Amino acid sequence: MTPADLSPCVVRAVRRAVADGELGAGTVVPERVVVERTRPGGVGEYATPAALAVARSAGRPPRDVAGVLARRLGAEPGIERVEVTGPGFLNFVLPAPAAPALVARAIVLDIAIRDVRGGAAFLRAGLDDPDDPEDAGAAAGLRQRVVRRCVQRLVRAQGGSEQDVPAGLPVAPLARRDADAVRRYGADAACWAMLAVPARETPAFSDVLLHQGEASEFFRVRYAYSRSRALVRNAAQLGFHPEAGEVDDAPALLRLLADHPLVLEAAAHHRAPERLVRHLVELADALLDFHHRVLPQGDEKPSAAHRARLALAEAAGTVLAGGLALLGTDAPERL
Repeated sequence: MTPADLSPCVVRAVRRAVADGELGAGTVVPERVVVERTRPGGVGEYATPAALAVARSAGRPPRDVAGVLARRLGAEPGIERVEVTGPGFLNFVLPAPAAPALVARAIVLDIAIRDVRGGAAFLRAGLDDPDDPEDAGAAAGLRQRVVRRCVQRLVRAQGGSEQDVPAGLPVAPLARRDADAVRRYGADAACWAMLAVPARETPAFSDVLLHQGEASEFFRVRYAYSRSRALVRNAAQLGFHPEAGEVDDAPALLRLLADHPLVLEAAAHHRAPERLVRHLVELADALLDFHHRVLPQGDEKPSAAHRARLALAEAAGTVLAGGLALLGTDAPERL
């Protein structure tokens, strides 16, 4: 069971509870439910308010519905614990994620995102010829275009259509002084800054965007991807290649990779690209903490452990590249 499996699992639990008469025949079974990581200090690792929505059509208090679902979900293989909190939230604890499954999922995710990469290139081409930077209206239109195109890509990656995204998303424009951000920082860095904060907030620009070091989150994400590609090249020179296997010394990286599909779903559902930005930064930092342990050191010979670590690092790089494509930015193999 992965975090991404929780949503269909909850839907099945609702459907079966209705079929077995535990919930009324008039209960509406949702097509999908939103599952997100619990906030700091919360119960469990993941949570969903699904019972609150189902309770309306079931004619039952939300906590009652949550109790019915918790009993069923607690018996599901791969779910360690389910608890009901507050007015009826379901909270889950899952086993530690397995590296081979995450490596395989990264490949599938990469295939699913490939068709949106042309849209990212189209957006960059449009930004290379910005409107009059002194025009406040042009500044408003520029960020509106960036945010909307990113949300469209996120929705398409979840199987939706661009037509599902309203034309008038509420977006704060750039400050007049930042209207020429594309010219000053380049299309990739400008897109990153415009998407790094909620759409209703005004983005901030500074020369940190151009800094090639730890101070720049934009650099760290792209650098982490380039390091993943360098590891694969260096391993080939040493005579070995990635091979999925268990990895026991990268818990943070494993958990962030497991969370990635949920982050994409939530970013699309809430029309919130900044959620993806935050996640990519965390994932990049975890990969940069891990990458020193991937290749053999000194007189070490390449082993199954090295091949498994390499496969995990490559998968993390694949996820970073896909995330950057969804944001509309390039993922250079060398920095």
